[in-house]
Amino acid sequence: MIDEADLPGLQLKVLWATFAVTFVMGLVMSRTNFCTMGAVSDIVNIGDWGRMKMWLGAIGLAIIATQSMAAAGIIDLGHSFYTGSKLIWLSHLVGGLAFGLGMVLASGCAGKNLLRIGGGSLKAIVVFGVMGLAAYMTLKGLFAVWRVASVDRVFIELAGTQDLPSLVQRLGGFGEAAHGQLQLALGIIIGLALLAFAFLKREHRSLDLLLATVAVGGGVALVWWISGSLGHLAEDPRTLEETFLATNSGRMESLSFVAPAAFTEELLMFWSDTSRTLSVGIVSVIGMITGALAHALMTRTFHWEGFAGTEDTANHLIGAILMGVGGVTALGCTIGQGLSALSTLAVGGLITFAAIIAGARLGLAYQQWRVMQSL
Repeated sequence: MIDEADLPGLQLKVLWATFAVTFVMGLVMSRTNFCTMGAVSDIVNIGDWGRMKMWLGAIGLAIIATQSMAAAGIIDLGHSFYTGSKLIWLSHLVGGLAFGLGMVLASGCAGKNLLRIGGGSLKAIVVFGVMGLAAYMTLKGLFAVWRVASVDRVFIELAGTQDLPSLVQRLGGFGEAAHGQLQLALGIIIGLALLAFAFLKREHRSLDLLLATVAVGGGVALVWWISGSLGHLAEDPRTLEETFLATNSGRMESLSFVAPAAFTEELLMFWSDTSRTLSVGIVSVIGMITGALAHALMTRTFHWEGFAGTEDTANHLIGAILMGVGGVTALGCTIGQGLSALSTLAVGGLITFAAIIAGARLGLAYQQWRVMQSL
């Protein structure tokens, strides 16, 4: 058991480790132009799967690494809120659709807008601020009342956790001892399938694909380890209860950027309140922006960017609101659900992933319609 005097030092290790991981992610994602909205757009507009394969490759690596750590007992995915027994499928569906549509209107998902802030985009700063406000309202404010009274009421209560290894274990009648083996087997099979799809065609193999796969997929897995192992206390000396240091949810967390935008704004507004402190989520926001800024300065691509006009401003504001509301409703964004949740093999992650893609497709169809209207 750790001494109470050692807690501040351990918490700093958790925060600095998170910053280091997300700094590298921000730098690499800027270098490779990693963008989930762009990935969908490339497929729809020009039939190019290059950036989508970056996303899928990252998912594949994150699944293998996360499930391997879980099978080895290094982390316990049952401590993640993604794998809870309550499957709020309508919230995942509606939130994912809203987020997907919003990220098209806002020129990128929550993570992409953090990268754009680092590159000098004033538009992205506005998106971040509005998204964070909408996210906070959906977490604790007016929108939260509507969310709880509507979509969150529709759910399926499962007999256990909703991750695929647990579902297969229960449906197949396997004993509890087989759970670790199922985690490892399913993680490797699904992860390798995604990696094979990403790297199979020679024309898509590139240094950018490799870098994005390792940095983003590996980054998600590393933050699971940071919060779920390094920052895990079986017995907090202050409360004598199990604790995960420096997480906003009080549970094991990996990367997600919508709710952390709200927590970042909350910390800035209540800075003098000593009960408000840095968390894994807040530091990950800082790390992504700083990494993107470092890339922009190193490559001399930093430049100020503003709105093109009234319609551009309106689209970004609406998109930011949709991402804030959708990201909280669905329990995550393209990184939160599309990578972190999928790395746990949670069913909710699969639903949200599909809904985000569908929402992005609707957004792109709207943009194409607007172009035709202007001709």
